[in-house]
Amino acid sequence: MSAFVFVLPTWPTDVWKNAMTKVAPDLDVRIWPNHLGRIEEIKYAAAWLPPANVMKSFPNLKLICSLGAGVDAILGDPTLPTDVPIVRVNTADLTNRMSEYIVLHVLMHHRQQRRLDANQKSKIWDSFPTHAASALNVGIMGMGVMGADAAVKLTMLGFNVLGWSRTRKSIPNVKCFAGQELDAFLGQTDILISLLPATAETDGIINRALIQKLSHKGPFGAPIFINAGRGRQQVEADLVTCLNNGELYAATLDVFNKEPLPEASPLWAHPKVTLTPHAAADSDPETICRYVHQQIMRFENGEALDNLVNRTRGY
Repeated sequence: MSAFVFVLPTWPTDVWKNAMTKVAPDLDVRIWPNHLGRIEEIKYAAAWLPPANVMKSFPNLKLICSLGAGVDAILGDPTLPTDVPIVRVNTADLTNRMSEYIVLHVLMHHRQQRRLDANQKSKIWDSFPTHAASALNVGIMGMGVMGADAAVKLTMLGFNVLGWSRTRKSIPNVKCFAGQELDAFLGQTDILISLLPATAETDGIINRALIQKLSHKGPFGAPIFINAGRGRQQVEADLVTCLNNGELYAATLDVFNKEPLPEASPLWAHPKVTLTPHAAADSDPETICRYVHQQIMRFENGEALDNLVNRTRGY
């Protein structure tokens, strides 16, 4: 007999168990840490932010599924079994939610909605001049499935879209850069979006030195930064400095070095910052469970797994 376990220390486990039971009523679903039963029966695990040493405690584990697009928390476990494949979630629902977020916040900055909100609050009628989407170059760092989808949707709205990734991509109407071409990409970017995976190479990549390489030729006179990737990629003290001295015009931040964001962080009250609570692409339990169950069935049938993680690359 084989069983499936959720390892969700920060999520409502009942919601996920009910969703999986609905999708796969014949699956023996268990919950870490209090409802494990005989651990030697556990063959499959789905996790988000699993603590260290948990995965190694299941002696017959055959497959690990991340319940989000990122796998850095799973790979960060030094005791993670080395011979167990890991798959990351990549569903149309998750991708579309991320694109919604990116398009929403690019448009918010482009159409100067924060200024309009402030004018409404102060009862100021100010029909200030605006610009066309084609006046802005939007650059996306990280051109995986989510980055590529967001890029295509932004081009449909008339923005000039650029993309940078480790290896070169080919996307219609998107100017793609790769590898050592980062500086060239940055120099043409008015709105920078980070959708990079969390790896040792991307840690702290969004710092003041990088921000200073962004374009200042756009309609706002300084660049805008949007991070819906991972908080560990941004140096938050540098973001505050750049916002204060005009090297950044504004920022939208969905992810942070520490979450929840500490109350003492100056980002909370900064007038140029829009914050969201790591909610850019929230996971729909039933949709994600259906995907996870599909991967289990593929494993059972000896078929290739979707979105298999390369441990060397980190994604």
